[in-house]
Amino acid sequence: MAKISKRMKNVKGLVDKQKVYTLDEAIKLAKETSTTKFDSTVELSFNLNIDPRKADQQIRGALVLPAGTGKTQKVLVLTNTKVKEAQEAGADFVGGEELITKIQKENWFEFDVIVATPEMMAKLGAIGKVLGPKGLMPNPKTGTVTMDVAKAIDEIKKGKIEFRADKEGNIHTIIGKASFTAEQLKENFTTILNEMRRVKPQTVKGDYIINTTISTTMGPGIKVEIN
Repeated sequence: MAKISKRMKNVKGLVDKQKVYTLDEAIKLAKETSTTKFDSTVELSFNLNIDPRKADQQIRGALVLPAGTGKTQKVLVLTNTKVKEAQEAGADFVGGEELITKIQKENWFEFDVIVATPEMMAKLGAIGKVLGPKGLMPNPKTGTVTMDVAKAIDEIKKGKIEFRADKEGNIHTIIGKASFTAEQLKENFTTILNEMRRVKPQTVKGDYIINTTISTTMGPGIKVEIN
């Protein structure tokens, strides 16, 4: 069994695993328990009362965080029809079939998000098994399959995130960096929480959000009160 460092013991000692904290308390604790030498990511997790096996309870979407993510996203645009528009909008990489081939043959992944125009989707199917597990496959539901590539690029650069429920009904996303102010983290948290409530499936009975937790990279989980 791996030994727990003195630092980690001290950090974990600050958090009561049984307690559900107010949002203000949880954010304050998250910042206090972030002791990495780098600027830690602040993560948010929801455990939902859903059955992802049912088509009407598969939750997936995207939204722009008002305070951003603290991370600069590299955007690849795959298109034959919107090349100039994508370049002028600030895409990091723009191309067509040649870049799909590069991903397939060279295992090239120097980007964070793919935006594709509709005519490219049939060609992207050839590498769907590679992109899917990495969460990189463009999807109309998240706004990454679109003819309005300028808008898609702008939103991603401003702090757009995607979310998707896993097989256990959990959603994991980010709300910023430990260096963010408490108000910035609170604003991002509230934005995501409101979106989770908005996309609640009508067929869900009883409590929808079972529990909510925030944490920083390598930090302990902190339960958050949302009612």
